[in-house]
Amino acid sequence: MAKLYFYYSAMNAGKTTTLLQSAHNYHERGMRTLILTPALDDRYGEGVVASRIGLRARAMRFTGEEDLFATVDRDIGTRGALHCVLVDEAQFLTKAQVWQLTDVVDRLGIPVLAYGLRTDFRGELFEGSRYLLAWADNLDEIKTICHSGRKATMVVRVDEHGRAVTQGPQVEIGGNDRYVSVSRAEFKTITAGEGRIELQQPMLPLGESDPDEGH
Repeated sequence: MAKLYFYYSAMNAGKTTTLLQSAHNYHERGMRTLILTPALDDRYGEGVVASRIGLRARAMRFTGEEDLFATVDRDIGTRGALHCVLVDEAQFLTKAQVWQLTDVVDRLGIPVLAYGLRTDFRGELFEGSRYLLAWADNLDEIKTICHSGRKATMVVRVDEHGRAVTQGPQVEIGGNDRYVSVSRAEFKTITAGEGRIELQQPMLPLGESDPDEGH
């Protein structure tokens, strides 16, 4: 039975990587997918979904005014049977679009996998996330970690000095280095002005041997 899934997390937890892996799993079995991405997110080019580790795929862009049920139905009419719909940056969906995705599941029998942030830099729910939390059949957290060592569940926006920014528009595309995933306790500390965050953490040397290995 088809379901609506919401995979949520803080920033940089691997949501897009997980989405692309899911799409790959369908394609390996000869099944067709449709990836949807908000038109306002053009960091990697128009109609491109890309992960931080280099995975990329073409996607269909949508605006906040678009009827996603009609989009999916039209895609089936043009390209044939569809086996899964995947939505990147699902926090940017509108209330109406989340409801339309439930129709994709309930009326067309197609599973929908939505991936997105739960809360913004003020600790408040995005519109899309609010209604996915309310209406999705399955809720799954993709976990990541705070620099304090605790599980990161919130996102803080920082300035060039690593101090919290608590005012400004909810949506700010790009500038990912200004967003840091933190625990709730760290969020309280940073947004109270009682600390700062190092913007660049050391990168994991993937594929390289430990220089101390064997010593």
